[in-house]
Amino acid sequence: MKNGIHPNYGITTVTCACGNVIETRSTAKDIKVEICSACHPFFTGKQKLVDTAGRIERFRKKYNIKET
Repeated sequence: MKNGIHPNYGITTVTCACGNVIETRSTAKDIKVEICSACHPFFTGKQKLVDTAGRIERFRKKYNIKET
């Protein structure tokens, strides 16, 4: 590797909006994220649908899908 052309690769902290803090290595310093594995619906199993302007209800009505 050539000297002086690569960014510094060091320990950094990733902070989520939920308060979870993860230490990892990166070229960036102090990364802030909105969602992480501790609060993401896929990993927690708490999936929720965000209804914007009744789109989900219109879709269900159009295709005759009953809410479960």
